[in-house]
Amino acid sequence: MTNAIEMRGIRKYFASTQTLAVDGVDLAVAPGEVHALVGENGAGKTTLMSILYGMVSPDEGEIFINGNRAHIKHPNDAIRNGIGMVHQHFKLVPSFTVAENIMLGIERNRAGFVNSRAESDDVRRLAAEFGLAVNPNQRVADLPVGMQQRVEILKTLQRDARILILDEPTAVLTPQEVNELYTVIRKLADTGRAIILITHKLLEVKAAADQVTIMRRGQHIGTYPVAGLTVNEMANQMVGRTVLLDVEKTPAQPGDTVISAENLLVAANGGVPAVFGVSFEVRRGEILGIAGVSGNGQTELVDAVAGMRPVESGEIRFLNQIITNCTVRERRIAGMAHIPEDRMDTGLNLKTTLDENVISTAYYREPFSRGWRFQFEEVRAFAQRVIDSFQIKSASVKGSIRTLSGGNLQKIVLGRELEGHPKFIIANQPTRGLDVGSIEFVHKTLIAARDAGAAVLLISVELEEIMSLSDRIAVMYEGRITGILDGETATEQNIAILMTGGSLDDAVHAGAVS
Repeated sequence: MTNAIEMRGIRKYFASTQTLAVDGVDLAVAPGEVHALVGENGAGKTTLMSILYGMVSPDEGEIFINGNRAHIKHPNDAIRNGIGMVHQHFKLVPSFTVAENIMLGIERNRAGFVNSRAESDDVRRLAAEFGLAVNPNQRVADLPVGMQQRVEILKTLQRDARILILDEPTAVLTPQEVNELYTVIRKLADTGRAIILITHKLLEVKAAADQVTIMRRGQHIGTYPVAGLTVNEMANQMVGRTVLLDVEKTPAQPGDTVISAENLLVAANGGVPAVFGVSFEVRRGEILGIAGVSGNGQTELVDAVAGMRPVESGEIRFLNQIITNCTVRERRIAGMAHIPEDRMDTGLNLKTTLDENVISTAYYREPFSRGWRFQFEEVRAFAQRVIDSFQIKSASVKGSIRTLSGGNLQKIVLGRELEGHPKFIIANQPTRGLDVGSIEFVHKTLIAARDAGAAVLLISVELEEIMSLSDRIAVMYEGRITGILDGETATEQNIAILMTGGSLDDAVHAGAVS
């Protein structure tokens, strides 16, 4: 059978960063196959797929589509060859409707005017054909991320894509949305489409893929049937060493309360209450994990604790001082650190250099600033210390961070937030979109901070991460904490009961809690 895609001897060198991103890589994907492409952040996966989609030009190599040599210099060339790509960061127009986004560039028109009704009907038929229910007339800005991803997939299918590239498709999805996506991927493959799944999540590979290609440092390490590999074997080949997938930690030795919240009421952006009467405390030397399906008030709670969103009522205390109405800067000066949920928009400024990013939260104080003057030598020394301590590959003190991998960008945030030994750390989705090696590094770093006496508030939609790292687990549902469990004895079953609005009494009656 002729392969849907063959990439032979692909090579790409970026002179600006002196990086050999892809080094003579071969890749073949058959029709009807779900093919996972895995590797560490910076291994070359996205660069390879950007070459296939025409966003990056290779220095060497050939591409064959259905056995025919293809010359792909631009995404329009890829689309003409039946290739579609759903990017990790969606390429949608928020102010447009679903139908307007899907039909953008191929609009139905009558006498020079867009035929909106015909476009909506086309989108409904397409959505029904592939089981991807959407409202064609709904504005994209009002959609949850899982629904926005459906719009991206439908946009490629409307252009009759027979080869579909999905870049980190589950990075921002809830567990239910992930399962729905698996079903969609299999349906698409069953129609004869070739699916390439770029992912860091190895359990996802086991659940969704037929074949897996492993890359490391720009090179092709091997291609294997997924059924014949364990998660540990994939992880070890990705990183080139034995990776500890299980978190190693000693029992917590919690001390005094560092931060506490009492009866917090916090509103969402539209003014509708999102957090209702939430109370908790985090002690020195412990990690309190907050579990829950995304969208149940976690973001608003974190913003309030960090000082980025006003508190409607209730009280926050930090080191026995009321900080409910303190600014972000005042909280940071007192010893609070914040690893934000979105490193691209909130955590970093991609238009500036590494040294500017690592002092962005402390540029106004010593040792970086004295009076009105920057201490450039101190800034450079701190930036280099972050690069060395957090093993940030392909980075330089004065270099742009725009081309760095997701894992290296996250390490810049970690370095900035943790180098000063803060007393309290908010870690919001700290491993989202990271590979197994980077996840291992982040986990070790948070455990080390806990063991050094920091109080850590961990928010994650990854239940396995919450259970592995947390000493106590608070579960949120519809803006309320439905229960707080001991990390040693908590089970997936009793957490799941609390995540769906049940109580600890329900868990006891279900036999989930002894």
